[in-house]
Amino acid sequence: MSYQGRTIKPGKPFPLGATYDGVGTNFAIFSQVAEYVELCLFSQSGLESRFRLPDETGHIHHGYLAGIGPGQHYGFRVHGPWDPNNGIRCNPEKLLLDPYAKAIDGDLRYRRSVFAHQLGDDSRASKADSAASVPKSVVISPYFDWGNERRPNQPWHRTSIYELHVKGFTARHPNIPDELRGTYSGLCHPAVIDHLHSMDITAVELLPVHHFVSEQSLVERGLTNYWGYNSIGYFAPHAAYSSTPSLGGQVQEFKAMVKQLHEAGIEVLLDVVYNHTAEGNHLGPTLSFRGIDNPSYYRLADNKKFYVDYTGTGNTLNVRNPHTLQLLMDSLRYWVLEMHVDGFRFDLAATLARTLHEVDRLSAFFDIIQQDPIISQVKLIAEPWDVGEGGYQVGNFPPLWSEWNGKYRDSVRGYWRGDDKKLPEMAYRLTGSSDLYERTGRKPWASINFITAHDGFTLADLVSYNEKHNFANGENNQDGDNDNKSWNCGVEGESEDPEISLLRKRQRKNLLVTLFLSQGVPMLLAGDEIGRTQKGNNNAYCQDNDISWLDWNHVDEDMLLFTQVLAALRSEHPVFRKRRWFQGRPLHGEGVKDIAWFSPSGEEMTDDDWQSAFARTLGMFLNGDEIPPSSHPKDPVEDDTFFVILNSYWDKIDFFMPAKHFAGKWQVVLNTFVEPSFCLDLNIAVNAGRSIEVNDRSVVVLKRIEK
Repeated sequence: MSYQGRTIKPGKPFPLGATYDGVGTNFAIFSQVAEYVELCLFSQSGLESRFRLPDETGHIHHGYLAGIGPGQHYGFRVHGPWDPNNGIRCNPEKLLLDPYAKAIDGDLRYRRSVFAHQLGDDSRASKADSAASVPKSVVISPYFDWGNERRPNQPWHRTSIYELHVKGFTARHPNIPDELRGTYSGLCHPAVIDHLHSMDITAVELLPVHHFVSEQSLVERGLTNYWGYNSIGYFAPHAAYSSTPSLGGQVQEFKAMVKQLHEAGIEVLLDVVYNHTAEGNHLGPTLSFRGIDNPSYYRLADNKKFYVDYTGTGNTLNVRNPHTLQLLMDSLRYWVLEMHVDGFRFDLAATLARTLHEVDRLSAFFDIIQQDPIISQVKLIAEPWDVGEGGYQVGNFPPLWSEWNGKYRDSVRGYWRGDDKKLPEMAYRLTGSSDLYERTGRKPWASINFITAHDGFTLADLVSYNEKHNFANGENNQDGDNDNKSWNCGVEGESEDPEISLLRKRQRKNLLVTLFLSQGVPMLLAGDEIGRTQKGNNNAYCQDNDISWLDWNHVDEDMLLFTQVLAALRSEHPVFRKRRWFQGRPLHGEGVKDIAWFSPSGEEMTDDDWQSAFARTLGMFLNGDEIPPSSHPKDPVEDDTFFVILNSYWDKIDFFMPAKHFAGKWQVVLNTFVEPSFCLDLNIAVNAGRSIEVNDRSVVVLKRIEK
């Protein structure tokens, strides 16, 4: 395509980015430091044509070109000061991605040209043109036929989350066509939907799908940023997950995926990385934000040559700046309104709350979300920490927010490992962590309960390794967390000892029972239900290979069935997913509490029982007659009554059932010590006041069958 003779018109300052109207495309970009901005268009052969944006309105540089439409490669060159000591890094030799690009195409090649400074002298500007070495923005068509698509709108108390990686989940799936494996289309294949339905999953939480690039240090080691926490485009679906070769086709494919998942009743949540970008520290590549308006987009140190780094990646986005804040809010609205996603999990969310240096839960970012009529209505999940001082903020986010509950993870792991003094904290974690969330007016679903996630051991590795084994990452095993709260059951790594194998499987089942029967929202890591292992790697962020991909040819069928039945138990019984906090006292004049805690003696727990350092066994009574009425038509106001016994002790114990006041007879419905673990034999019953043998390191769940 030839661009000769075209005249660029002033266009409009809004909306930002490239907007196709059916006739041509409007281009608009913010830069407060630019003297002027050039729009660069690229032909299919790579020939570049430049057009100076003819107008500026409130630091928005804009122009309109007729005849430019979907599939067009473009970028910007920003002309302005090169003054690193004052934080300004304009260099027109660098082709820059549009921060509002809806699609991005091409790979980043780490050549000298992608750095705005001269290598070896970061005070001087590079004269090398970067256009041939950087990705390019793509104009897209905004049109898509959503048909009769409707959002599932699952209420929080009925939500069950499944965290997965778009590529790794289907990369080796035998029932998905080769050309669709590892793609958005593969993720909505009937084989995937059937698997999710079998576990009553209501929402998938996708590891980052904002377009990202790999760090130079990884590329030099022959690795890539597999997880994707290195964003460079907050509006563009990652192109490598698309099965279509057409420019901008990833947008259509992503929308089609969402449409199919919604038709299956499954919500789509995105893990978003708004705390930093892929440009790294002051010595990193200049790909977009740094060259457009460095002091607006990034938090600079007192010496403005350098960056404040609360993220451990070299830079921190400056959400105190109104234009950067606008970028994030526009991105969120775009994914909700145009891409139809159902919510977000915010990576290192404490970073977004830093007004100056301390974390402020009422910072501008959260204030704006609170009043936004679009974003405030979707699911919002915080990873409530960052790497800066005072960054661990579990329980401190505003009322709209749910949180990854790191204290739940640590407590449950510690309890089943056999740590001392875990009973009081376990009681809080089993009941939704009221100690963390009730005081701010939040409900039990503020707690996103998880035992494993992408970052750390898988469930199988959690019971097989005491130490991390990350040598494949090329960092001499120095990366990854050293405190995993794991236990290898006596042997490090793989073992052919049948007793150890049985113990490990029982421990995995104990952990899953705890997860699914705790109040709050369970989050299951993809593959834990089929026995996925990373061979002890607890930081597989750079392993785009069999270490990270799910192995569908070697499925642990027993664990899969156990997970499916366990998920059904939670789904069918609202007593395990209450919408309000337990009161611990009789309600409605019934004389029986909504929840009660018991020691092995069959008596309710005393203060001394709770404080015992060596106590390992706990009984939890859940009264199904004490469920508050709901506005949801599928929610019953009554349920079965259950008694859950957890024993992390290394020996079996006789546990006496409570007095007849609580129930006359109980039926065992689950016992992780036996095979199969779910017991449907009505003859396995225990009378009030009688004892039941609870084996070492096991869970027994009983249902009341006689009042």
